[in-house]
Amino acid sequence: LDRLEQELSRFLPNSDISRINHLAALQPLCLGIDTFECLKLAKRISEETRGTFDVTVGPLVQCWLNPDKTLRAPSAAELAEARRHVGMQFLDLDEAQHTVTLQVSPMHVDLGAVGKGYAVEVMTNLLREWDIEIALIHGGRSSVFALGAPPEKSGWPLTLSYPERPGEIIHHLTLCNQAISGSGLQKGRHIINPRTGAPVSDKRVTWAITPDAATSDAVSTAFMNMTPDEIAIYGEQHREVCALLIAQDEASAQEQIFYYGDWQKFGVPA
Repeated sequence: LDRLEQELSRFLPNSDISRINHLAALQPLCLGIDTFECLKLAKRISEETRGTFDVTVGPLVQCWLNPDKTLRAPSAAELAEARRHVGMQFLDLDEAQHTVTLQVSPMHVDLGAVGKGYAVEVMTNLLREWDIEIALIHGGRSSVFALGAPPEKSGWPLTLSYPERPGEIIHHLTLCNQAISGSGLQKGRHIINPRTGAPVSDKRVTWAITPDAATSDAVSTAFMNMTPDEIAIYGEQHREVCALLIAQDEASAQEQIFYYGDWQKFGVPA
């Protein structure tokens, strides 16, 4: 995990991500294997979710937030300028050379919505190489992989709780060789929809269960930016994925819970 942090964190000046964020346009940059693989995964998820997942959304985030992380109202000109530097299509990845080339500069890449899950997945694979087949690996509890199952159990017992009310349990789950990740709106933190350029306001939290932690981390963020119908379509195209969405009904201001996929196999009642 410490090694991956050195490559993937935008906060470390010598990381691959910091080097990308200081890179001039049309100038190839050689990346470490993990950074390249993480960006390749991010680009795939972006394509599969029709641009609702985008690790280059940083300029839009900066437009909408004050230094104390409260929301501000950017001008149309500010938003237009930011959008000129946002888009996964501006990242060209060369598989043979393991390089990235920016089509525009500067860009602001942030792997915060996928890097944690990717790190959990790398550590899971390492444990498997060591013939450790029963473990629960989590990165700050928002991305978890359940490797195998404890003795005489069908899986690892986990709980889903409201982010702002951690003592209020929504569901008890049992996971085996599955990952679960959650994304949500919390005080001082905001998610910007890269398609609209505006903050998400109608959803409280989403969870995704997938076969690997990197994908669950990324798609749980994408689900915050997708409509319920779009999540349903994604679920039809990816039957291995389950999703849970808590949204606020605009008319009644009541919370609604939406389920996608077969949650019964994880111990959730029908």
